[in-house]
Amino acid sequence: MYISLTGLKPKGFFAYIRFWVLAIPAFRQAQTATGNLHCDVKKMHEYQCTITAWESRELMLAYLRSGAHLKAMKAFKQIATGPTYGYESDTIPSWEEAYSLLKEKGKMH
Repeated sequence: MYISLTGLKPKGFFAYIRFWVLAIPAFRQAQTATGNLHCDVKKMHEYQCTITAWESRELMLAYLRSGAHLKAMKAFKQIATGPTYGYESDTIPSWEEAYSLLKEKGKMH
């Protein structure tokens, strides 16, 4: 299965509002997306984090490039910063493992 981790921090008050206006529909889209096996969100330290698990990387990319998530990605540079990390695994990481992976291996955006 393909695990996708994100840790995003809004850039100020107005960006925070816009972040949530875009993030909520994108998360709802993930919950019902083809191939999604697990979808969770939690605030970890200063970041709004997600853990999603997918049947395959290809199905995750199909979600990433469509609908509400695509709209959120187009606004990303104006509203947030933070790391993302994806990898193949047989298990879904705990929140502590996910945050550690984001900090150690995540690509900053």
